[in-house]
Amino acid sequence: MKPWLRLFAVLAALVAAPALAQLNLGASSGDLLEPEKAFQFSARALGTDAVEVSFKIADGYYMYRDKFRFALDGATGAKLGTPEFPAGIRKKDEFFGEIETYRKAVDVRIPVERALPQATTLLLKVTSQGCADLGVCYTPMDSTATIRLAALGSGPTAGPPALTDGPRAVAPAPRFSLFASDRDIAALFEGSPWLLILIFFGFGLLLTFTPCVLPMVPIISGIVAGEGKSLNKLRALALSVSYVLGMAVTYAAAGVAAAYSGSMLSAALQNPWVLGAFALVFVWLALSMFGFHDLQLPGFLQQHVSRAHQRLRGGRIASVAVMGALSALIVSPCVAAPLAGALLYISQSGDVTRGGAALFSMAIGMGVPLIAVGVSEGALLPKSGPWMEGVKKFFGVLLLAVAIWIVSPVISPALEMLSWAALLIGSAMFLRALDSLPANASGYARLWKGVGLMALVAGIAILVGTLAGSRDPLRPLAGLTRASAPAEAPVKWMRVNSITELDDKLRAPGRPVMLDFYADWCVSCKEMERFTFSDPRVRAQLDGMLLLQADVTANSAQHKLLLKRFSLFGPPGIIFFDDRGREIQGLRVVGYQDAERFLKTLALATAP
Repeated sequence: MKPWLRLFAVLAALVAAPALAQLNLGASSGDLLEPEKAFQFSARALGTDAVEVSFKIADGYYMYRDKFRFALDGATGAKLGTPEFPAGIRKKDEFFGEIETYRKAVDVRIPVERALPQATTLLLKVTSQGCADLGVCYTPMDSTATIRLAALGSGPTAGPPALTDGPRAVAPAPRFSLFASDRDIAALFEGSPWLLILIFFGFGLLLTFTPCVLPMVPIISGIVAGEGKSLNKLRALALSVSYVLGMAVTYAAAGVAAAYSGSMLSAALQNPWVLGAFALVFVWLALSMFGFHDLQLPGFLQQHVSRAHQRLRGGRIASVAVMGALSALIVSPCVAAPLAGALLYISQSGDVTRGGAALFSMAIGMGVPLIAVGVSEGALLPKSGPWMEGVKKFFGVLLLAVAIWIVSPVISPALEMLSWAALLIGSAMFLRALDSLPANASGYARLWKGVGLMALVAGIAILVGTLAGSRDPLRPLAGLTRASAPAEAPVKWMRVNSITELDDKLRAPGRPVMLDFYADWCVSCKEMERFTFSDPRVRAQLDGMLLLQADVTANSAQHKLLLKRFSLFGPPGIIFFDDRGREIQGLRVVGYQDAERFLKTLALATAP
């Protein structure tokens, strides 16, 4: 086996070890699951006149058909019709004789007769009972769900399909979307495995254009450009494919491990030491683009640093694969709906083969544009002359920008702004913004001088804004230009750090509740803050709600338990509760939503 293949195998084994260690756990090992895990309950609305109750049944367990009971709590002007059960499996049970049972999963449709035409909130109570093949039967289990039925006459598509809950999405809504719910995406695993792989490949293509993946573009660009004169199309393809395969193998293995452990491995790596070390790698790569690798170091360091530089600059296939693996774990820590859906499926079904294949396909989809970028640079970048030096300096600046972006979650906002100011001002110096041009200077020289002057002005603006107290690099002078205008009030979050604190807040809220999972290193969380929660229409809706926020930046044991309670694997994630503190089933947000879409979500959460 070639060395780089051995490296892939070792890397995958190390990352997947926590998952593989648990593959044989369950009923077959004699350890009975808790009833809520053995029989995982969910419910959702089907249009305006029916609800669907679903149970995901663990391997080695089954449920009795005739033990199901359905009832409505409270006076809502609604009445349940006769449940519609799917065909089950006949079994001669030692406890109840000849009886019909369900394995793997069961979906029950229940018609709802309504007296009121407006939107109706139902509190559904479900009683069920199941057993394990080991010969142990559970006592009857009660499950409850709060379900909103749309107003009569609005049709089955009255609400956004991504807000539905349960193992199947509402047709005719397109499920091929980054905005689909995690549970709807988990339902895709019930179809053809080849179609599943194709769909997740498409999800990967869409994820490429999210802020959690875009930083990989300058990384692969810098690696390819760093080859210099030895670069050709075949070499660019080999480096790009190696980077993407390293990313894909690690992404899939880490995803399987997360599904069994309940938290993303990348969350544990979002600390100053790991991020700082990774950022230093990019700083060192960037310095090589600027020619600083010729600097003399003390003798006892020079040999080791030079050797490390040659390994990391992309000259070897295996080192680029390692860079791809590290990028998968560190550069893209946010949880999007497709990833959450795949992890949810693996954690509930234990089907590592299908779940891992979907994650690998999604990572390959994320990597296809990266390969295209790398190969195109191999075909288009000049091979020698002053142009090549200019191109290398450009990618050096991009790598420095990635380094700042990586460490921004763990440094102060003021230091982050100073870093951006230094990068822009330094780039302006390399673009000769302050150098005089000869009278016969070319158009390109004048163009780049103009770009340098713009970078210089932007860098000075950020520097001045930082000294004036601004902490937003996109609006550094806002505090100076709007000195007399009142500052926009931040969202009034009430922090919860544990399940106990959350239960205390939900005991009798008296109004709808929104629970937001946030982390400093979560790019999508900051997108929600900047572009969605700041929208005046959204703020008006939020003012009537109890706003809870779980800051899981530290990734403590309490934070992991809080995430696990809602089958979340990391931020961003938003859960809604009614005015009695009960979770509204099917109304959750995983990933980024813009203001327009989030307003529709809030309308359902606050409907009477």
